[in-house]
Amino acid sequence: MASDKLKTLTDSNFDQEIRNGVTLVDFWAEWCGPCRRIAPIVEQLAGEYAGRATIAKLNVDENPNIPGRFMIRGIPTLLLFKNGQLAETLVGLAPKEDIARMIDKHL
Repeated sequence: MASDKLKTLTDSNFDQEIRNGVTLVDFWAEWCGPCRRIAPIVEQLAGEYAGRATIAKLNVDENPNIPGRFMIRGIPTLLLFKNGQLAETLVGLAPKEDIARMIDKHL
């Protein structure tokens, strides 16, 4: 993850990090091909939305508790939170425009 604007979430810091504002979380794993394809899009969005929304990634293999809490069964899954509440879900590979539209709706 090259972008310094992209946050890394874990089971232990998740609730604290999504508490305020709009946060998009990319649930991914190293072995997941579609996750690798969506990663550059998520990194671009982190730069474009810096200061307006938090863009973050959570590795499902290293952090099993949070994905279980949200019943995540397939990855990549993007969850959008507004002030700590789940606002929207996107499962699978999606174009950048669709993800940006989802974020914009909640800003």
